[in-house]
Amino acid sequence: MFRDVEATSAPSQPSRGPMTRDETIALFGRRQAAFDNLDAAALVADYVPDCVIESPAGGTHEGRETAQSVLQAFFDAFLDLKIQRDSLVVDDSHVVEVSTVEGTHIGPFLGMPPTGKHFRFAIANVCKLRDGKIAHERRIYDFTGLLVQIGVLKAKPA
Repeated sequence: MFRDVEATSAPSQPSRGPMTRDETIALFGRRQAAFDNLDAAALVADYVPDCVIESPAGGTHEGRETAQSVLQAFFDAFLDLKIQRDSLVVDDSHVVEVSTVEGTHIGPFLGMPPTGKHFRFAIANVCKLRDGKIAHERRIYDFTGLLVQIGVLKAKPA
């Protein structure tokens, strides 16, 4: 469930009002370009300074600096990472981006040595916007499935 970041965080600058649909689509277009370049710094520029991100792999973390280190660690582990947007749903200050993520476990990930195995999974990023940036993001994907695909966890057939 979204934490009400508007009620718990004071904006660092005056509120700019709601974004237009075109501005929101442009924001997520920039994010796609940053993902294509594995550019964690460009990605975190589109978060408010006191952002909150919930992720199956990274847990809940706050702030741009932490967001950048978590993203960079993911990019370093999966140097051939590709993210293909499947759909983008915009409803005022709420956005849901559904994508397909794939790559190869090339570098260390959460203390696990690289396995060289390929993975592919679907992800939904549920975002709340504030002042033209992302204030809260909840990433929804099968983290256990990722670990099985890259060979870190073993699963018994059902």
